[in-house]
Amino acid sequence: MKILYLLIPISLLFLSIAVWAFFWAVKNNQFDDLEGPAYRILFDEDENDLTPEERERRRHNAEAARERQKQRKEDDRNESHGP
Repeated sequence: MKILYLLIPISLLFLSIAVWAFFWAVKNNQFDDLEGPAYRILFDEDENDLTPEERERRRHNAEAARERQKQRKEDDRNESHGP
């Protein structure tokens, strides 16, 4: 029975610390958007986030990459149908 005189104040102390930690976390925005950062890495950048120059450069690079790939395929076909 004497142990309860020790355990009850200790449990109240732990409870008060937990409540304080919870309210501190809410006040400091620790619970805002828990899933967003985890999914953000999976998505590409939006075109709207880029400047017009960056969009044009990206579009140009993509077209150049497609042309290189097309040229490689033609070269491979020509080598396989060689003399």
